[in-house]
Amino acid sequence: MPDSATERTTTVVIGAGLSGLAVASELSRYGVGSIVVDGFGPLAQTGPSVHTGMLQRCEVADPASMLERNQILRHLRNYAASHHLDVRNTTKAVRLDLLTAAETPLASPRQWAVHTAHGILLADHVVVTRCAQSQLRKMLAELGIAVGQNLVAAMRAVGMHLVGVGELITPTPKEVLRQAKAVGQAISSKVALPAAPGLAIA
Repeated sequence: MPDSATERTTTVVIGAGLSGLAVASELSRYGVGSIVVDGFGPLAQTGPSVHTGMLQRCEVADPASMLERNQILRHLRNYAASHHLDVRNTTKAVRLDLLTAAETPLASPRQWAVHTAHGILLADHVVVTRCAQSQLRKMLAELGIAVGQNLVAAMRAVGMHLVGVGELITPTPKEVLRQAKAVGQAISSKVALPAAPGLAIA
């Protein structure tokens, strides 16, 4: 699977809007590396993987929250620029593979391969933004992952996280930030970060 166009990171965030930037910012605060890409690019499905085109954007414009959303988005873009976050607005994630231990270059029990037109991003965690839970259930089923009653638990068990999504409504900007904070904490708790001498990690 790995080749010259393969990159390795801790987390790939699919979605370069408010939800994706919020997650990347939270991860940055914990010292966790991430690459943010856009989603929903066209590419035929091949092999045991999922074409991300099935994860359609699920959003409804709420005029009352648009101003707040735009202000938060501007702040997050400034944060991303000043902290040199790896945000690739023109790179689309077109396919996801969940690799088994035999397929991964590292001794990880499972690993995500996010395919783009520019190569493959390998990560322990994938964050999906702005798609309906019903679509995620279908996607996980196609990957051979048993979901059961608890979608979030099933996703977290394989290193997948969801931000910016409600089943029937679009979450408010404050709810998106709350979800991003929770996901940032969940991922950082599973990542062993080297502590610099004399530096306490909060």
